[in-house]
Amino acid sequence: MVSKDKALIIIAIVVGVGALAGMIGLIGQGNVRHVLIFWQEKVEQTVAFEDIDGIVQLQGIVGIGGEPNPHLITRTSFAYVLTVINNGDTHHRLYIEGLDVQTDLLEPGARETITIYPTKEGLYKYYDKRQYLEHLGFVEVVTVVPSDEFTGIFRDLI
Repeated sequence: MVSKDKALIIIAIVVGVGALAGMIGLIGQGNVRHVLIFWQEKVEQTVAFEDIDGIVQLQGIVGIGGEPNPHLITRTSFAYVLTVINNGDTHHRLYIEGLDVQTDLLEPGARETITIYPTKEGLYKYYDKRQYLEHLGFVEVVTVVPSDEFTGIFRDLI
């Protein structure tokens, strides 16, 4: 027969091992961190108007490849911070159709930062809006959904 003291020790060991396994499972899934990992994400890009041989182009500077009239991409439910610089010889205004956002009329050398909070997906045209609309390229808004599917503890480690 097992004495009461030995039974209490065995119970304490079983409870301790169970508590340790629970803590490892809780901490291992990322529920306990020493720093905050969630913050309001924002997409930041910088573009510049340039007048090349009388043709207006928008050049990607920061956050975008350097090709003329780049395809701008952002996400829904996140701030989209777009800085527009006028490196051209004439006045320019960036207008995004569908999002109904535009900069002020920018003098040569001027810059403006606009912040957009897109709520729905879509492909929107952007223009140089001065006396008339000149189509330059597209702004694409996409939705990115994280995978909430649990595939097993060993599958998550891979």
